[in-house]
Amino acid sequence: MDTTGKAKKGAGGRKGGGPRKKAVTRSVRAGLQFPVGRIGRFLKKGRYAQRVGTGAPVYLAAVLEYLAAEVLELAGNAARDNKKTRIVPRHLLLAIRNDEELGKLLSGVTIAHGGVLPNINPVLLPKKTAAAKEPKSPSKTAAKSPKKAAK
Repeated sequence: MDTTGKAKKGAGGRKGGGPRKKAVTRSVRAGLQFPVGRIGRFLKKGRYAQRVGTGAPVYLAAVLEYLAAEVLELAGNAARDNKKTRIVPRHLLLAIRNDEELGKLLSGVTIAHGGVLPNINPVLLPKKTAAAKEPKSPSKTAAKSPKKAAK
């Protein structure tokens, strides 16, 4: 028997005896897929600030999850446009560079094996003149063929 009059405590300071409740992660509480606890640990270990509030990792996880979902949705659309079922770096690049806000956010980022956006400067394209627009008359082609036969 315990002579001090105090009840025995289990791990973490909880009183022993009853069944333990199932742990609920902060990600589940916040309704997120990204790990709130891990992001909080990274914020603390990174020493970005002396102290980290309880809401900071939740907010950061929500922002990162939103950005990831946005990029994946656009990349999935790019893959579907190219009749592919797998997202490859090329699809990520097309998705990011064709979106104005994501392009601005990731303007200094190079995506490995992403390539470049398809773009031809209009100066390099062939000139369209009035003579080129008119269809060639059959008389001109007929006049050339006898000359070839004469040679």
